[in-house]
Amino acid sequence: MRLKLALIAALALAGPPGAQGAAPADISIRTSREGGFVIVSASVVMRVDPRIAWAVLSDYDHLAEFIPDVKSSRVVSRDGHELRVEQVGEVGFIFYRQPVTVTLEVHEEPMRRITARGVEGNVKGLESYYELHASGPELRLDYAGRFDPDFAIPPLIGMPVMRRVIERRFRAMVEEIQRRDALARGAAKQ
Repeated sequence: MRLKLALIAALALAGPPGAQGAAPADISIRTSREGGFVIVSASVVMRVDPRIAWAVLSDYDHLAEFIPDVKSSRVVSRDGHELRVEQVGEVGFIFYRQPVTVTLEVHEEPMRRITARGVEGNVKGLESYYELHASGPELRLDYAGRFDPDFAIPPLIGMPVMRRVIERRFRAMVEEIQRRDALARGAAKQ
């Protein structure tokens, strides 16, 4: 899922412009390898309405509109807080492009956590989550994931490419949250 990070994971050129009036987010990103798995984590603290952050994180049918390199994302089925989401996209950088397809089993804990597990596609062992932590006027958004791509990652550029993909996608998610929050605040002032 955004998670698109699902490489979505979720997941190398310029992202969408930042929200008007929103301060650039100070995002922390970490990537590493553990055997065949790529391990990623990202975190940011923002001053946004948690309800808006949740709405963006769970907007599966529109992720392709604001997450780079996600071509489509759609809810295939929903049973309460259990969903199945199909996503198609690509990862890459300059000359290297790799199509990515994934079907996710998603579990929502509203306003708190979204977990996803890949059940089909060319990303094996995919597990990820987004988590929201509110503290006063600040909201921390955490993302963590691990996956084993069922395609070759070029040895010298592989991890830098994966880091860039994750960073672009996470930053796009953050910028969309900030954009929608700014819109809501502007509408509330009128």
